[in-house]
Amino acid sequence: MFAPIVVLFRNSLGKAKFNKLRGKAIALHSKVITNVCNRLGIERTARQNFIRTARDNGKKLGLLA
Repeated sequence: MFAPIVVLFRNSLGKAKFNKLRGKAIALHSKVITNVCNRLGIERTARQNFIRTARDNGKKLGLLA
């Protein structure tokens, strides 16, 4: 779904800069998930599953193209 946009964005930024930016975005998203889980008292294994689900959804939507 988003793969063409991601590829276009990667080509315009350059692969190295794009990967650095994407890594920061993924880390930030994982941090948000962790903070929400900590606030709600959700266990570590459930948090890991949420992060895996976010990764899998990103792949399905083409955000990790």
